[in-house]
Amino acid sequence: MSTFPLKIVTPDGLIFDGEAQRLIVRSTTGDIAILARHINCVAPLGMGRATLVDAEGNRRYAACIGGMLSVQNGEVSLVPTTFEWAESIDAARAQLSLERAERVLKNKESSDAELKLAEARLHRALVRKSVASYK
Repeated sequence: MSTFPLKIVTPDGLIFDGEAQRLIVRSTTGDIAILARHINCVAPLGMGRATLVDAEGNRRYAACIGGMLSVQNGEVSLVPTTFEWAESIDAARAQLSLERAERVLKNKESSDAELKLAEARLHRALVRKSVASYK
């Protein structure tokens, strides 16, 4: 299968720099699959599972949250706010985060700002727990 150059860079540094056969990420409007010779595009990232198939055909999964995807002249750049490989996710910590968020959401005295933050935390925790199951 054909490959394309892919760089994944977060605020914490370079996560991946190599050839890939396929990249699937969640944009704000749905999943996008990138293959070799994809048209040029730029898309904002949502929250979801990223799937990377490297040049050797190895499949890896990650929690990918926020940021941008860019395809320019055959080169792909993924610049997420957060990117965690499945094997690096602490599922117990994600579960605790989920439980804390649920407590805030159930609290009748939570402010609108607290509710919005709790909703975002809940969604992140659900993504991380789901991706951790692919270890």
